[in-house]
Amino acid sequence: MTPKPASPSHPDPALLKEPLEALRHKHKNADAGQLKEQLLSVVRTWLTGQQQAIKVQFMADGDAEAMLTSHAHAIDTLLEALYAFCLQGKSPPIALIAVGGYGREELFPYSDIDLLFLYDEKNAAEAADVAEFILYILWDLGLKVGQSHRSIAETIALAKSDITIRTNLVDARFITGHKAIFNQFRQRFDQEIVAGTALEFVEAKLAERDARHLRFGDSRYMLEPNVKEGKGGLRDLHTLWWMARYIYPIAALKDLVGMKLLTEEEYRAFDQARQFLWRVRIHLHYLMDRAEERLTFDRQHALAMAMGYRHPSINHSISRFMRRYFVAVRTVGAITRIFCALLEEEKKRKPRKSLAWLWQAPWKLGHFQLDGERLNVRNEHAFEHEPVLMIEMFRVAQIHDLDIHPRALQLMARNLKHIDDAVRADPKANALFLDILLAYQGPETTLRRMSEAGVLGRFIPDFGRIIGQTQFNMYHVYTVDEHTLVALGILHAMEKGSLRDELPLGSEIIHRVQMRGVLYLALLCHDLAKGRGGDHSELGEKIVAKLAARFGFSADETETASWLVRNHLLFSTTVFKRDIDDPKTVQDFVAAVQTPERLKLLLVLTAADIRAVGPAIWNAWKGSLLRELYRRAEQCMGTGAVALKKHQAGQFKEDLLKLLPGWTVRDVEAYLEQGNPTYWASFDMLRHATVARMIKDARTMAMPLLVDTQHDYDRSITDIILVTYDQHALFSKIAGAMSLSGANIINAKAFTLKNGMAIDVFQVQDAAGQVFDRSDKLAKMSVYIEQALSGELDLAAAFAERARGGINPSRDALPLPGQVFIENNASNIASVIELTGHDRSGFLYDVTKTIAELGLSVVTAHISTYGTQAADVFYVKDIFGMKLTHETRLKQVREALLRAMGT
Repeated sequence: MTPKPASPSHPDPALLKEPLEALRHKHKNADAGQLKEQLLSVVRTWLTGQQQAIKVQFMADGDAEAMLTSHAHAIDTLLEALYAFCLQGKSPPIALIAVGGYGREELFPYSDIDLLFLYDEKNAAEAADVAEFILYILWDLGLKVGQSHRSIAETIALAKSDITIRTNLVDARFITGHKAIFNQFRQRFDQEIVAGTALEFVEAKLAERDARHLRFGDSRYMLEPNVKEGKGGLRDLHTLWWMARYIYPIAALKDLVGMKLLTEEEYRAFDQARQFLWRVRIHLHYLMDRAEERLTFDRQHALAMAMGYRHPSINHSISRFMRRYFVAVRTVGAITRIFCALLEEEKKRKPRKSLAWLWQAPWKLGHFQLDGERLNVRNEHAFEHEPVLMIEMFRVAQIHDLDIHPRALQLMARNLKHIDDAVRADPKANALFLDILLAYQGPETTLRRMSEAGVLGRFIPDFGRIIGQTQFNMYHVYTVDEHTLVALGILHAMEKGSLRDELPLGSEIIHRVQMRGVLYLALLCHDLAKGRGGDHSELGEKIVAKLAARFGFSADETETASWLVRNHLLFSTTVFKRDIDDPKTVQDFVAAVQTPERLKLLLVLTAADIRAVGPAIWNAWKGSLLRELYRRAEQCMGTGAVALKKHQAGQFKEDLLKLLPGWTVRDVEAYLEQGNPTYWASFDMLRHATVARMIKDARTMAMPLLVDTQHDYDRSITDIILVTYDQHALFSKIAGAMSLSGANIINAKAFTLKNGMAIDVFQVQDAAGQVFDRSDKLAKMSVYIEQALSGELDLAAAFAERARGGINPSRDALPLPGQVFIENNASNIASVIELTGHDRSGFLYDVTKTIAELGLSVVTAHISTYGTQAADVFYVKDIFGMKLTHETRLKQVREALLRAMGT
């Protein structure tokens, strides 16, 4: 960037040097402490004024480059003045050098100021004094400073051995001091470090970039991206600059246009992406009043508004802003690919040995040719004359594991308009696409490349509508299009067996499905109708039917694909929102699925869909629930009856006697008299034996509460059984105490026996979704439960105190209003209440307390939290053990629960 003339935002150094010099003369007899305080006062006032003027100017004109350079020049002026003040006219061989982002004159509002105090080896002590004086002033001003002071020889030696230090020095810029020292360093750096090491440096930076991408999600389409470190973000722009600056004698990336390394069009696209990302990061720093790089949900609306993406609908405003963000990061990826291809050609790297046969048999590539290690077109007019070749090129690249040359991608971009209805109806084009989707190599990478090239969105316009689309549900990690591609990758991984440990049933069942093509097509289409209003499953059914016919699927296959898309949430909804121990739940599920083939297809699709939401969403507990429902549904389809727990009431006496040594027949009969058929079907015999012992101990030892804890590491859950005497709001008190102790409740059942004993069984996890097995946490939980039941602990006050002291920045991140649904057909014995709302401290306690105050008892609960969204389901009965049926009563319950959720 070229320095600009002096202005309020680009100050003349004299404007600060002169007041400091006057200060020195005025206080020449003052002690050092007084002088420093006066000095700090002057520079703080000056710097605050500069920073405020820069911010006001940026907010007025949105000129990101001007803001960054102005900030850098303001710090330059400050450092020049402090340097002059410190040395009082002396000129020792010391140079003050800006490195890193500050060296590039790319200084964001709260970025670190990276400095190098460079000196001749004979002046180490004096350089240390200068550095100490300046650094203490900067620190007292509250600036974040990264610094080092080294001799030229030390700097060169470290640059040879440390690629990070070497990279920082690529951006080295002289600020003040002894210019000859800087020139000497620059000459030695170019001769001893840069010369002959270009390929080594480029490979190191690309490897570093790839590792960083993995740390930050390895996708450009994260819903909460890191604007600096994420894929396609500013750090990728920096990497591109470092590689170009290291290899070529350029002062700015635009110089690559004059060298014919980038076209004017490519540079313009690059600069637009860079300017946009700069503006986003600047606004993010100002919004948060600190260095912050992550575009979390709670910040996206404020940023969208600040950058002019205004709309009455918050979701629409965010969607427009984030789509523009995804266009920018995609552009960064495209320019990076072009530049890397040019580097590869220039350095004449040898192609992989595995590609040698393609050089010897070029006819295998048809209309295409190898260009280095990339696939290119033989004729630059090929796509214009025969647009189906765009689809074919991706298929050939998929077969031979080749990347596509950036120049071919450029030609595609110019010819996308030729992918029209005629191409979409072309049998060859559709056959090629189906080959890509069903290839043994897997479709994810190829479809992602097609999407980034714009080809996929043109060939399947319904896919084009979801590119970059945000999902407003707080638990998805990716945009809709990226989620779909990730899901297809997971499906292929299951088929290969590489996810056998994580998804064992899906990895087994996928080899038993008879309609493999239907499975892949349904997964591709399952979310294509999102964002259109209405039920995306029903709308998606029409899309997949249209595509199935276009791709030549049979009528039976088309009907199955349509059913899968329409019902792609059926398995997960049943598992996570219904009690699968209730026979009616399984019967209703089987009635909807109907055939074993559909059951298999739906199981595999569901596993891929859930796993693709994000790596932290899937866990062993969810896998176990899917397997259990699959097993019961499969058996019901085979026998016509729902498989209940192995032991039924008629067997209990004999089996319990075997598991309870020392018990008499009368002891077992006394236990059996207390329950009902639903209770007997809810546990296996080992758990019944545990509960029976706890009940007996509670009565004989007069203990008001007994707790048994069992850890299931295979399913990543902790089972907690509580036996106590029933009391008002018992479930609410226990749930509140557990939540207060840090346990996440995911499932619960509650029973009251005829003798008044309450049996509550909770399945809990820790905050990481693992077994809740820390002894200190378990001890705290037991104490809280005892105190809550005795009235010693005021749960409402405890949660209120926690809310006052806690931080929940995403509380109002997205407009997700609370909702309450009451269903009476899902169970024969209870009403089912489904509610969703923003999670917060005490949410579950408030909801369950309200349920108790309404005179309802919880039979079963399924508790889920996705990000900051709570999605809970309660099976409830009234005080007479009946369902809720009267409309007035239903309205009362809905309104009370909405109030409890804060809606």
